[in-house]
This record gives sequence, C-alpha cells and structure tokens, in this order.
Amino acid sequence: MEHFADRLRAAPQSRLQRSAAAEALALARELSRWAQAVEEPGSEPRQMPDAGMFAAADQILVAAHDLAVLLETDDQVAEAVRLVEEARQKAGV
Repeated sequence: MEHFADRLRAAPQSRLQRSAAAEALALARELSRWAQAVEEPGSEPRQMPDAGMFAAADQILVAAHDLAVLLETDDQVAEAVRLVEEARQKAGV
C-alpha cells in the first residue's frame, strides 16, 4: 500500500488525470466500504468523497489503515493485497 501511494505521489499530473487518481479513489472507496461493513454490519455505508487527484494517495492510505485494523484472517489480508495490486496495475504506476 505504501509503495502504491508513493508511486501515486510521484506520478505526473497527466498520468493522474488519465486514470491513476480514479483507480486510487475507487480502491479507497472499496476498502472504506469493506471496513464499514465489518465495523457497522447492516448499516448504510458512507461514500468516501472525491478530494481531488492530488489527495488520492492519502485516501487509499487512510482507507487501507482503517481496514487493516479490522481484518482477522490471512485470507482477508490476501484479498486486500490483491485489490491493491489490481488497482495499482490498472492505475499504471
């Protein structure tokens, strides 16, 4: 996760505009929904706002750290890692 965030911070604005920031925001929202579902089962999840392309790295870090404290199994951790890697590849960073 830290590596992905660092790559986003170092990416040129043109790459962020093309797809990297959108992929990062989508990942942050997915991780946030997952954390909310674990923490508040049955409640309506709140959507992480779009804070702009330059905040995307911070948004994925916040969402990932929130989720990390809630994960209980190796399978859950592996799924989270898979989601991050998939988003990193789609973002092209």
